Amino acid sequence: MSRAAATPPAATRLRLRVTPAAETAVRSGHPWIFSDSVQAPNRAGHAGELAVLYDRHDKFLAVGLFDPNSPIRVRILHVGKPQTIDAVWWQARLQSALARRAGLFDAQTNGYRLIHGESDGWPGLVLDRYDSTLVLKLYCAAWLPWLDQTLALLQAAIPCDRIVLRLSRNIQTEAGRQTPSRSDGELLFAKAARTEPGAPVIFSETGLRFEADVWRGQKTGFFLDQRENRREVERLASGRRVLNAFSFSGGFSLYAARGGAGSVTDLDISAHALESSRRNFVLNRNFPAVAASRHETVQADAFDWIEQAPATFDLIVLDPPSLAKRAVEREGALRAYERLNALGLRRLARNGLLVAASCSAHVSATEFFDAVRRAARKSGRNFAELKTLQHPPDHPVGFKEAEYLKAIHLQCK
Repeated sequence: MSRAAATPPAATRLRLRVTPAAETAVRSGHPWIFSDSVQAPNRAGHAGELAVLYDRHDKFLAVGLFDPNSPIRVRILHVGKPQTIDAVWWQARLQSALARRAGLFDAQTNGYRLIHGESDGWPGLVLDRYDSTLVLKLYCAAWLPWLDQTLALLQAAIPCDRIVLRLSRNIQTEAGRQTPSRSDGELLFAKAARTEPGAPVIFSETGLRFEADVWRGQKTGFFLDQRENRREVERLASGRRVLNAFSFSGGFSLYAARGGAGSVTDLDISAHALESSRRNFVLNRNFPAVAASRHETVQADAFDWIEQAPATFDLIVLDPPSLAKRAVEREGALRAYERLNALGLRRLARNGLLVAASCSAHVSATEFFDAVRRAARKSGRNFAELKTLQHPPDHPVGFKEAEYLKAIHLQCK
C-alpha cells in the first residue's frame, strides 16, 4: 500500500495540533480526534490523506486518517515515535489482526470477524469472513482513496473467492462521487468469472448453516457478534418453548432447536427476515433435533405482540436493534429496555429463562443490566442472575465507545 498514492509530498504534509485534552486522550490510546479538538492546521486537508499530529511542544504525537467532513476529524493509526506508513507497515498490521484470530475457530465455523475497526488498528473499517467470501465494510470516507490498495493487500494475504464492499449510509453519497464510483454491495473481486451478485452466501457456525445477505443485509449480512450468546441459548434450550423476539434470520432459534427446544417461535416485523429464518431451518434439517423442533414465525411489532400474546414461554430471547443510535436517545432507550423486559417477564413461565441483549453503544453495560434487573424486581418474581456476557474474542474492544454489545441471563421462579 503506497503512502504516496494517497497523500501529497512530505513537504506539504498535513500538520495539525490538538487541544491538551485531546493530546492526553491520544496518549492514553483513544483512537479519535474530534473536529473541535483540531488546532492550527497548516492547510486544508482532503479525505483519506495522512494527517500528522504534533503536541504542544511541536513534537510528533501521532498520525491518522483525515476526514474533513466528519465530526471525527482524524482516526489515529499510530502513536509514539514516527513511522513510515507504507506497504510493509500495513501488511504487518493486517497480519497482527489475523494472528489475533488464530486458533479461535475450527472447521465447524467459517463465519467470523477478521478486522474489527479501531480495536485492531483499522479505524472505521471492518472485515468479515463468510466461508470463501470476504465482506469489507467502510464506516468513514477517509478509506475511499485507500480502497484499491486495501483490496490488493487483502487478496495477497487471505485466500477467498470474492470480496464484497459494504458502505455505511453516511458515506454512500461521497462514494458515488469517487473515480471510479463506489457503491454499497459492489463486487470488488471474484475468482470465478460468473459470480452472481445478490445470491445469499451460505456459511457455517459451530456446524449450523446460515445464509448471509452480504449484498444488502444488515451489518455485513449477519450478526456474527452474537455467536457466544447463541451457544448459551443452545445449552439452555432442552425441552423448552422458546420465543426469539426481534429474531432477524433465526440465529438464536436454530441454536435453541439444535439444543432440543420443543418449539421455537420467531417474532420479527420483517417478512424478509422471517423468510430467511425459514430457509435457515431447511438448511439444517439434517440435525434430528432441528427437524423435531416445531418452528413458527410471527410477523408483528415485538413490543405489541409480546404485550398482547396469551401464550407463555420457557425461554425468551430479547435482542432488539439499537434503541439509542445517538447519545441524546440514551434515556429513552433505557426506559424502552426496561419496558421490553418487563413485557417479556410477563410471558415467561415459572422457572423460565430470560436472555436480554443490547447493541446500543450509547447505553453502557451497567446501565443496561440495571434496567433489566429493575424490570425483574418490579415483576415481583424471585430471580437468579446466571451470567452476563459482552464481546466475543473476534470482536475485541479497545476503547470505551467500542463497548456496544452486552447480554444478561436471568432465571425467574
